[in-house]
Amino acid sequence: MTLMLAIPVVAGFWGTIHGAFDSFAHFRIHLAALIIFLAFPCIFYRGWRSIGVTAVLLGIAAIASAVVPYSASSANTAAAVAISDAGPARYRLLHINLRYDNPTPKRALSLIGAAQPDIITLNEVSAEWREELKSIETAYPHLLYCDSPTGIGGVAILSRRPFLHPTLARCFDRGSLGIATVNIAGSAVDIAALHLGWPWPFDRRQQMSRISPVLNKLGTTAILAGDLNSAPWSARARQIASAGGLKVLGNVGPTWLFRQVPDFLRRTVGLPIDNLFVKGRVVPLDTRRLPDAGSDHLPVLLEFGLRPNEAKDRDDVMRV
Repeated sequence: MTLMLAIPVVAGFWGTIHGAFDSFAHFRIHLAALIIFLAFPCIFYRGWRSIGVTAVLLGIAAIASAVVPYSASSANTAAAVAISDAGPARYRLLHINLRYDNPTPKRALSLIGAAQPDIITLNEVSAEWREELKSIETAYPHLLYCDSPTGIGGVAILSRRPFLHPTLARCFDRGSLGIATVNIAGSAVDIAALHLGWPWPFDRRQQMSRISPVLNKLGTTAILAGDLNSAPWSARARQIASAGGLKVLGNVGPTWLFRQVPDFLRRTVGLPIDNLFVKGRVVPLDTRRLPDAGSDHLPVLLEFGLRPNEAKDRDDVMRV
């Protein structure tokens, strides 16, 4: 049984070869924890000791490969080093996959009011959600809604701060990607909201081929937030980062599990598929999950600063 579990764990490290392998990678921590649980008793039996030790070490190494590079402590340490360069101003970006058929939309709207973000990126903005969001459009007058031919709706960007080039705020790939350049205290920051489809065997790979050239044209300073339906250590997430010249902030933690399960299970054994990426002068100061808002995804809040723009530098923006 332990050997059978080890096969998908190892296969998950070869996600660039085939989407099936990358699908295993999303469950790396869960499978590795199960391997440790099953193999640990073998350590106490002479004939099985070497197998048990090997399996436990494999499980620990697999978990470490997913946790250590994306740990909150390392991210916060890096932020602490750079915080003096970012200046005193702090900004907030809130990302939520609203769930197209969320039965309690007022919970999400109340959470937005409590969090007071400067910018909001949204996924699964259905027609029903468009109506609900009208109640906060006075507070967030700068808007980009991306229509989708699917019933779950597209992405959206809502901002208190003005779009630098409103006519250049655009939607791509049937509403799964929206990009707007936001003027944050005189700095041009490209904001991207992304919702990827399900991974293999459902994903057809064409989506990555369509959005990669767009992400490649992001400006020098940018933030991307979205439901990737993929873990931050997956090949899929690395492709996103590579295409946009972005860095994944993988310290958010589990954000998705079926709505029927208790919230504490979503936070502990769920999948970390809602992710944040940054580039350029963005200094991530804190990332955290907020209370349940009625969706099967937890809201994610990013607090960030901006390094001063050197006189010799120029803020390039989206070139699409």
